[in-house]
Amino acid sequence: MRNGGDCFGNSEGYLEWVATLGRRNMTSSTKKTVLITGTSTGFGKVAALRFAAAGWNVVATQRSPQTETELVTLPDVLVTRLDVQDRVSIDQALEAGLARFGGIDVLVNNAGFGLFGVFESTPREKLQEQFDVNVFGVMDVTRALLPHFRKQGAGVIINISSGAGAFTLPMLSGYCASKFALEGFSEALSYELASQNVVVKIVEPGGVVSTSFGQRSGTEAGQTTPIADYESFVAHTQAVFAGLRSARLATSEDVAEVIFRAATDGSDQLRYVATEDIKPLLQRRRETSEAEYIGFMRGRFGASAESERANAQPPAASNTSTAP
Repeated sequence: MRNGGDCFGNSEGYLEWVATLGRRNMTSSTKKTVLITGTSTGFGKVAALRFAAAGWNVVATQRSPQTETELVTLPDVLVTRLDVQDRVSIDQALEAGLARFGGIDVLVNNAGFGLFGVFESTPREKLQEQFDVNVFGVMDVTRALLPHFRKQGAGVIINISSGAGAFTLPMLSGYCASKFALEGFSEALSYELASQNVVVKIVEPGGVVSTSFGQRSGTEAGQTTPIADYESFVAHTQAVFAGLRSARLATSEDVAEVIFRAATDGSDQLRYVATEDIKPLLQRRRETSEAEYIGFMRGRFGASAESERANAQPPAASNTSTAP
C-alpha cells in the first residue's frame, strides 16, 4: 500500500537504519544482506530491487537464473539458482550467498504458486506440488538457514502468505490449505525462535495488478478436467472473482514496500497486511462472530448465493403450448 511521502513509517529505529544503509562508503561485507526466493517475477523481483536500492546486499534466487537480465546488472546482487523443491540447490544457494557477502540477515520466503479449480477435479499430484512449494519448500529453506542465524545471534524470517491464509475462497481450496498451513507454521515457529533472537514475520498480500500469479493459476486450472455438475457454481464464482479483480489497485511495488518495512522496522510484529483490498474480509474473519462471517461468505459464494441468482432470472419461455 502507498503511504504518500511517508511510505517508510515513523519508527525512529527504522529511520536510523535507513540512514546507516544510505552511507555510500559501506563495503559489501558491512551492509545487511537479504536472501529472497522466487525473484524471477512479481513480489520477489520487485522486493529484490527495493532492497538493492536501499543499499542492501541481495541474494536473489530463482529456479532458472540463466534467464535473468535485470538483477544481474546490479552491484551487490547475487543471482543464483534455488528451487525450493531441490534441497541440494537450497544448500548451494546459501553457501554461495555466505561466500559472497559473509552473512545473511534476512530471509524472505517468497516462492509460491496457486492452484485454481474445484477440489474434486484437482489431481493429488498437483496438491502435493502445492504443499511442496508453498509449505515444505519454506520449511526446507528456513531449516537450512537457521544454524547461521543461531550462530550470529540474530535474524529475520519473512514468509509471504496471502489473505487466503486467513480466509478461504472457493476454487482455491489447495492454495488456501497451503497458506493456512504456512501461517500456522510461521506463528508457532515465531515462539520457538524468539529464544534465539530470530524474528518471524508474515506478510499477507491480496490481489495486485502486476504479477503473473493469476496467469499461472489459470494455466494450472486449464490442466484439470471440468465436472459438469459444478458448471453453474463455477460460473457464479468466476463472476464474483471478476468483480474482485476489478477492484485491485495495489501493485507489486506496494507489497515490496511492506516486505521491506517488515525487514527493517525493528519490531516483533507478526502479521503485516500488504494490500487494502483484503482488509474488509480480514476484518470480518478476525473481528466478527463465526456465524456472521460464515453467513457472509456463504451468501457471497455458496449455494444460497447461486440459488438467489438463479431465482432472479426470468423463467425461460416454454416450447410447448396448451390448447384453449
